[in-house]
Amino acid sequence: MNKSNIPEKKYAIKEAFYTLQGEGFHAGRPAVFLRFSGCNLWSGLEKDREKAICQFCDTDFWGTDGLNGGKYSGKELVNMVANLWPDQPPEQKRFIVCTGGEPMLQLDTALIDYLHRKNFEIALETNGTIEVPQSVDWVCVSPKAGAEVVQKSGNELKLVHPQPGIMPENFNHWNFSHFYLQPMDGNFTEKNTGICLRYCLKNPKWNLSIQTHKILGIM
Repeated sequence: MNKSNIPEKKYAIKEAFYTLQGEGFHAGRPAVFLRFSGCNLWSGLEKDREKAICQFCDTDFWGTDGLNGGKYSGKELVNMVANLWPDQPPEQKRFIVCTGGEPMLQLDTALIDYLHRKNFEIALETNGTIEVPQSVDWVCVSPKAGAEVVQKSGNELKLVHPQPGIMPENFNHWNFSHFYLQPMDGNFTEKNTGICLRYCLKNPKWNLSIQTHKILGIM
């Protein structure tokens, strides 16, 4: 392998771990979760939440102090996530979910190519405010009210609902293969689940996504 093809820059990672995907189309599928540090809609600091574009985020993505967190070169990062995957026949694809925060602040074509060479199928969870390289295998966009979305196509649109000022019908014409409503978590999870359930029953273009990892008590 040509050394020039290996990304040399450092990537800031909050955490990385092997688990089951808990939500959306791939719910229940074994995956390495690679959580990039940082977001362009909120700093991640509680003192800044009230002025953030996205104020309901339930994920700790600030810093690099999580499980397997740190700053990695591309080679170090890919080797680290590869070591999290169990032994299996070499012809079987590994599955990685790049998430955040907002992973597109750091994920680039060099790292994508290197992950592919290490037999990873790459899924991305993004807020859609940054265009995604076509080489990503599975693109899941989760729009946030008040943020301009430029990535209006992909495999999966997953809308946290309800959000004031943003409705599912706003996205019916976007170019996605699968549409999901995910109840907003928090003090009104049960009420929000009912809202999403009733909307999906009336609008079968949309499916219900539940955060099963929280129900199962896994990462």
